[in-house]
Amino acid sequence: MEEEHEKRRTSVTIYGQQYTIVGQENPEQVKKVAELVDRKMRELKSKNPYLDSNKLAVLTAVNIGNDYLSLLKSDKEEKDGD
Repeated sequence: MEEEHEKRRTSVTIYGQQYTIVGQENPEQVKKVAELVDRKMRELKSKNPYLDSNKLAVLTAVNIGNDYLSLLKSDKEEKDGD
């Protein structure tokens, strides 16, 4: 039971920067999230080559947040339609 709350350290690379993520999530999940963020940052940078890293990071967060909220809305609409 104690192991469930143990914090894990997972090293990931996002947009060329190394990060150590500390938390209770499975390291494979953390790596998948990091890959998603990296992929979205690269996609947005290719469309907006003059964005600096800070603006790119915020734009990436906004895009991923929008995707997440759209998914929640879609799931809710599906459940309400049943």
